Amino acid sequence: MPAAASSAPLELGTKKISRLLRDYAVPGIIAQTAASLYNMVDSIYIGHIPGVGSSAISGLAVTFPLMNLSIALGTLVGVGAMTLISVLLGQKNYETARKVLSNTLSLNLIIGVLFTIVSIAWLDPILRFFGASDVTLPYARDYMLIILAGNAVTHLMHGFNGIIRVSGHPKTAMGLTLFTVISNAILDPIFIFALGLGIQGAAIATVLCQILSLIYTLRFLADKNRFLHFPRPLFQLDVRIARQSMAIGLGPFLMNVAACLVTLFINQQLGRYGGDLAIGAFGIVNRFTMLFIMICMGLNQGLQPIAGYNYGARLYSRVKEVFILTAKWAVLVTFLCFLLSMGCPRLAVGMFTADPVLIELAARAMRIMNCGFALVGFGMVTSNLFQCLGMVKISVFLSLSRQLIFLLPLIYVLPFWLQVDGVWWGFPVSDALSVIVSAFFIAALFRKFNRLADGDDPSVLGSNIE
Repeated sequence: MPAAASSAPLELGTKKISRLLRDYAVPGIIAQTAASLYNMVDSIYIGHIPGVGSSAISGLAVTFPLMNLSIALGTLVGVGAMTLISVLLGQKNYETARKVLSNTLSLNLIIGVLFTIVSIAWLDPILRFFGASDVTLPYARDYMLIILAGNAVTHLMHGFNGIIRVSGHPKTAMGLTLFTVISNAILDPIFIFALGLGIQGAAIATVLCQILSLIYTLRFLADKNRFLHFPRPLFQLDVRIARQSMAIGLGPFLMNVAACLVTLFINQQLGRYGGDLAIGAFGIVNRFTMLFIMICMGLNQGLQPIAGYNYGARLYSRVKEVFILTAKWAVLVTFLCFLLSMGCPRLAVGMFTADPVLIELAARAMRIMNCGFALVGFGMVTSNLFQCLGMVKISVFLSLSRQLIFLLPLIYVLPFWLQVDGVWWGFPVSDALSVIVSAFFIAALFRKFNRLADGDDPSVLGSNIE
């Protein structure tokens, strides 16, 4: 094993926390930001299609729940495969790791194709259920028919990209993500405007970029000179491996399904109280805000190995230090989103549309939705800390509390009095409540850490915090 690889775990317990966080978080931030920009590019170009921009962007927003459901199915396979492969590579069990890789290929193809068939067969009723109107349905259908046709490609590309990252090639995985983003930004205007394909052109460009990325990925994983490569036969489906993989991926799957249900309900409420333009406004604000959320997720990727290793090594002071530093940076990111949302919402919204009515509505929505966003980074880092310390129940509760426990009831009740503004106000109220709950749990954890010296067995304090 190369010296750098063998010394990497040791430095997690000895190297200065600020340097570790920089080294581990920067690649994650770049990759997550690139992924967010990838999603924003389609929205920006689609919103400026002459004559149909506002209707097209509302149609695109209607597709979010269906796309979230597709992502959920991808994580069901991909997250488990990444976890299994990283453990097996650490054990130098390369043969079984290759079987997991082959299993991932087979599972993603089966699930991806089945999802495509079912979704296309009932596409119009599904989109109607998700909030499409007579005006926005044609745009949503045109976009999703092409996206669904490439659904298996999307699952394979994202799943294998994560596997490449955990197998010791994070720069290659990051490079593939950047390639997909840049090529999509180049091809989008060609297909949308130059070839006159409109919203269909955006979907074609997206799928084509994913195909190109997947081709390189498959060639990378077919290289027999690497520890991890496709075995023969190529297509294998081991029921035991599939069960293990999907069991590990069940948590992220359920959280993505929850996000799908929340987005579905938001679209229905907005359609009821504000119409198509309100759905389009939500789509714009959601895309803008997601950029800052993805940066925080990149910071969380840096936190995970550092906090997990030091907690396992019983170095509680270093766990606290990395949490505090990560939380500071995350709050800075979400505070920047808050400032931009309050100070220049029309400028931010103007990237996505030239429709003055939609700009006005989306700017108002952005101001209200993000007026409580400044401390959201703290809540995200808190939930992630409990996850990487193995306190899964608390982590899942904190992750779901904002959307399911707080947001859903609020966006149901508040519109009775405030109409469409009630949907917007549900976001800052749920943000504030979730931050308060997160602060309660992290304070309890830190009180426990304060009673322990580095090296102490946590069991001396009695029952676990969970």
